[in-house]
Amino acid sequence: MAIEKVREYFETLGIADRIMEFEVSSATVELAAEAAGTEPARICKTLSFQKPEGGCILIQTAGDTKVNNGKFKKQFGFKAKMLTAEAVLEYTGHAVGGVCAFAVDNEDVDIYADVSMQRFDTVFPACGSSNSAIELTCQELMEYSKAAGWIDVCKIPEEE
Repeated sequence: MAIEKVREYFETLGIADRIMEFEVSSATVELAAEAAGTEPARICKTLSFQKPEGGCILIQTAGDTKVNNGKFKKQFGFKAKMLTAEAVLEYTGHAVGGVCAFAVDNEDVDIYADVSMQRFDTVFPACGSSNSAIELTCQELMEYSKAAGWIDVCKIPEEE
């Protein structure tokens, strides 16, 4: 199971005990927020996009955002195209509903974090299963996900 892979990785960092496993599903932003007892915007959702040359890009973003196609194309030089559920599992080892950027050991996967999360002291990404999360600071998220950097490719609802 993907959560076990994430747990093993977090054990090397000394934070495995911070993983929250819920009795209910946390597979959507709304369900995750309810399970974690927080607002949906503080859920860190991980979106996956196909790279034209193969491989994928994972973008960790706040739960209330949507990808802005213009910003995405300016950042990466190609149009945003989401991966299929099968491709997400193949590239990341995590199934849709529990996708995260932790313990992804695939050189064809590039990981980024969207600045939309910097509005919050802490965020709640999944831990590889559809009923898990961990509360992390934005700095911890960057470090533990091994993100290449902060990018600005999403729109926050009040920006619309």
